[in-house]
Amino acid sequence: MKGNLTYIFGHKNPDTDSVCAAISLSYLKNKLGLNTIPAILGSINEETKYVLKTFNIKEPYLLSDVKLQIKDVNYHKNCFIDKNVSIKDAFDFLNKYSLTGLPVVEGKNKYFGYVSLKEIAKEMILGNYNAINTSYGNILRVLNGEKVLKFDKEINGKVLDTTYAKDTFMKDVKLDNSFILIVEDNIKIIEYAIKSKVKLIVLVSNNKLSKKLFDLAFENNINIITTSHSAYEVGKLMSLSNYVNNIIRKEEINTFKDVDYLSYFMEESKKLKHTNYPILNKNGNCTGLLTLTDCNNVSKKKVILVDHNNYSQSVDGLDEAEILEVIDHHNIGDIITKKPINFRNAQVGSVNTIIYNMYVENNIAIPKSIAGIMASAIISDTLLLTSPTTTQRDKEALNSLCKLAGINMKTYGTKMLKQGMSIKGLTNKELLYKDFKSYKVDKVMFGIGQILTSDYELINKEEMIKYLNEVANLSGYRVLTLFVIDMFNNISYCLYNTDGEDVIKEAFNLTEVHEGIELHNILSRKVQIAPYIMDVIEKEIN
Repeated sequence: MKGNLTYIFGHKNPDTDSVCAAISLSYLKNKLGLNTIPAILGSINEETKYVLKTFNIKEPYLLSDVKLQIKDVNYHKNCFIDKNVSIKDAFDFLNKYSLTGLPVVEGKNKYFGYVSLKEIAKEMILGNYNAINTSYGNILRVLNGEKVLKFDKEINGKVLDTTYAKDTFMKDVKLDNSFILIVEDNIKIIEYAIKSKVKLIVLVSNNKLSKKLFDLAFENNINIITTSHSAYEVGKLMSLSNYVNNIIRKEEINTFKDVDYLSYFMEESKKLKHTNYPILNKNGNCTGLLTLTDCNNVSKKKVILVDHNNYSQSVDGLDEAEILEVIDHHNIGDIITKKPINFRNAQVGSVNTIIYNMYVENNIAIPKSIAGIMASAIISDTLLLTSPTTTQRDKEALNSLCKLAGINMKTYGTKMLKQGMSIKGLTNKELLYKDFKSYKVDKVMFGIGQILTSDYELINKEEMIKYLNEVANLSGYRVLTLFVIDMFNNISYCLYNTDGEDVIKEAFNLTEVHEGIELHNILSRKVQIAPYIMDVIEKEIN
């Protein structure tokens, strides 16, 4: 597959049509060379579970949001140093990448602390030049030296410059294993240092040991390095060979996780007023450094919408994602994009009918399992071709898909629809949001829940009305309805929030209206319910 991952998903409170559309379109797009994954925005209903189980299709990935996260930012990934590198190595790293600070790690990139130019400058000006706590390798690199003898990995001790030593040095100074000597070519002092078993001898100005002294140093396990630097230069550089671990900050620096939302980071950074922040993964390992200027370079999550084109019905954070395409069969909503996209909308009963035609247009064979879920979706959204939204295109697509899937439309369709009809034991919340869509006219919101069942009498009407009023008041819905559809008797029972009664009365041209009123031949939310409520609200606004 090519390119970055693209999520394909339907609306919130997913139904069979939206779930199967995400799966079938993802399969098609992947066959055409894209890298896509089908997703859902919530729990799937019993009907959809039955469909996926019947055709052995895995439930799509549950997508919570598409908000920008720190991991979507092109920050300084893998930008950190180990706690055992030298101070000079840390400074060189900062200088190379024009940074003012760096995360410090230990082991397998476990976050340990933070070092900045401030700490390095402080060490260079106020640090103890004579105290060394580092490794042989660090000293070798900092001095650009040459290894003569190495017996210890760790080098700890006090630096002593003997290049200006008087003849009385050996009488006045008692050497031991805690000393690191800077020496030119004073044979007597070198011999005295070797016999005193000092920790390290640094020969400056490319001075070499005689064979006699080399053999003596070897016998006494003395670490020796030679360098072209002068004694003065070595004196300045030695403290910079110390482990950066000696000067890091551990408590003051705030870290963020790579999964944190970018919006959260931006808000927090305003309070913290730093410029650099270590980024960690879920295991506490450092992944790099995020600077404020990095936040201008982001890779938005790529998405394709099916079966909807309204922000209120879509995934959280959609405005932070890049919409590549929309495939839908509803009214045009409020989705806005910054550049042209493929927008395919048709007046058909199921979005899978459109996707079926896309397979045909691209000459892509439809596998039996994909044909099965697409047929199921058309059956579901057209109520076995009885819905007024049904078109000739739906009928043709369904007949073809049933043949490919090896199913009898009537027998399988009736059994499938009954899977989602049971409402026994469902709460008022579950009933309302089983198949729910919200709409917006200008700034006025209305919501329509819809359930397909023959058990209307199981609903506690008084309690449901009370719940509709609570949700409408809390969420600011002008009208909030639940349509209970009995497809076998071609009736919809309408329950609504009390304040929405006048809208329901006018929308369906009723002389009288009451809770649970029977609306004959009203089965489709898309063409028989939502447009009429929308018309009334538009009149109110104007």
